[in-house]
Amino acid sequence: MPFLNQSSFRPRTRKQRGSLAVAGAAVAMLTLGAPAAYATLDVERPKAEPVSAAAAPAAESGSPFIETRLFFGTERPDGGPDVTDRQFMAFVDRYVTPGFPDGLTVQEGRGQWRDAHGVIERERSYELILFYPVADSWKSHAAIEQIRKEYKAQYGQESVARVDESVRVDF
Repeated sequence: MPFLNQSSFRPRTRKQRGSLAVAGAAVAMLTLGAPAAYATLDVERPKAEPVSAAAAPAAESGSPFIETRLFFGTERPDGGPDVTDRQFMAFVDRYVTPGFPDGLTVQEGRGQWRDAHGVIERERSYELILFYPVADSWKSHAAIEQIRKEYKAQYGQESVARVDESVRVDF
């Protein structure tokens, strides 16, 4: 490993520190897994029971899909009026439905997050849930990133959160 002096290090921005903290938490969750959750909750770990052939899980059903959840805030950082239900559904009709015509789900919620200035924000929000075949993941990824970009631009949002998971789906 090469020698690094103090001038090799640059101070990180608040955004970089936040990204590092999220990445670190994700790595910790992946490497520590469930035992860490039990230790954190100070609950006795359940004992493993032997599994008989009759109690073995059934074969997986359904097809491999990706589930993507997007989280949209409704308050505008510039102080403009909140995004209304009508505006949000018009956005879905124009920017989401054409790329995902087989179906989607929209749920209303209450969100909380820390903005770029370190202020805790609470707001009415929407969760958009999409399922698409793994084989279509690259095409869908581009469409989803365009949806996020368009919403941020139209409504002055700092971010639209995205969560992707591999799932098996049977319709």
